[in-house]
Amino acid sequence: QVQLVESGGGLVRPGGSLTLSCAASISDTQYSINTLGWYRQTPGNQRELVATINWKGDLKYGNSVAGRFTISREGGADTVRLQMSRLEPEDTAVYYCKALYERGFGISMHAAWGQGTQVTVAS
Repeated sequence: QVQLVESGGGLVRPGGSLTLSCAASISDTQYSINTLGWYRQTPGNQRELVATINWKGDLKYGNSVAGRFTISREGGADTVRLQMSRLEPEDTAVYYCKALYERGFGISMHAAWGQGTQVTVAS
């Protein structure tokens, strides 16, 4: 029901900035996006929260990125942007867009993941 298209990954130097975008499209208009966000994962580690924003505008940030990253919506509620600043080598990871979407008012809840985009922070 939902497709996620990610963009913006790439190589950036330490201390620099990078912006990721994720556009969600729903094939059935009876479904709607509840929450959009970003998670990241490095080899051998668990996927961890970066930031999320829900339909109401509530924000959630991972402890390691709070104060450096900002998540917001643009072009409607189906597109989310992650502005990353003061990037460090530890931020290097594959970043995945995640959508929580629902039918009606909580009739059912589902999750969809993007394919992932590489972010590399190095000199």
